[in-house]
Amino acid sequence: MKTLNYRGTVIFMKNGQLDTMKYQHSVENGVEQERLASLNSPMREVTRKANEVTCVFKETSQKVVNHHPLDSSFIVNLPQNTSTLERYYRLGLSGQEAIAMLPTQIVSVEPTDALRYRRKIWVDTQHFLPLKVEVYNFDGSILEQVVFTDLTTDALAEPRISNVDEDKFHVKHIHATQAEPFENATFVLKNWPAGFEPVFFIRNSIQQSQKAVDHLLISDGFSTVSVYLEAKESQGMNGLHSLGSVNSFSKVIGDTQFTVLGEVPAKTVELIADGIALR
Repeated sequence: MKTLNYRGTVIFMKNGQLDTMKYQHSVENGVEQERLASLNSPMREVTRKANEVTCVFKETSQKVVNHHPLDSSFIVNLPQNTSTLERYYRLGLSGQEAIAMLPTQIVSVEPTDALRYRRKIWVDTQHFLPLKVEVYNFDGSILEQVVFTDLTTDALAEPRISNVDEDKFHVKHIHATQAEPFENATFVLKNWPAGFEPVFFIRNSIQQSQKAVDHLLISDGFSTVSVYLEAKESQGMNGLHSLGSVNSFSKVIGDTQFTVLGEVPAKTVELIADGIALR
């Protein structure tokens, strides 16, 4: 995934909607790059160069640049450290199928508790690329699906083509300072699911508004959860919100608004939110 040059057409099924996009992955001078370009409205383009993610919304002439301290794939999150993975997931083989006219091996990822979702990953047996990913609810229904309909691997990346002048766009920068130790945060998490570990803690500031937002990301390799801290608005938010496979839980402590958000079951974000306390 990280070293090959490849491109294709990808269909994303999220929140009951289908989105078809052109995908391109390349590595230049050791720097990994990804690009997604929509084929249907709303017209937009998302690129990642190492840890800088740029979103261009062509119909509203907006451009958002996010300096992120973590390299994260547009297709699927996979664990970097597999030494303790089988404590929290049972991995198995579930047959073979052709995806984008290529043979794949289906890998099942079954959680050992009810705090994370079940998954299947279809892995191309020639290049070991994930060509299809499904995330399942507890009743077996599909919450999210990503699937390639065609794939080309080659030595030379397709040149980037854009029919808009991005210099004329309204640009918003979301700056991330250097990651800090979680011990520097003004809050603590008293409980989170076993297997989750802090990935980074940063303090963001959004250009123009200068609104400070603290962000802690925790992950078990497949599943990630973000904890956001910001100053409470006039009316704070409380309670659970769900959108497809993503759940969030908000709570107010004093003048501080917390939001726990991730592609995990509702009980997981509630568990983490219940354990938040100010230092």
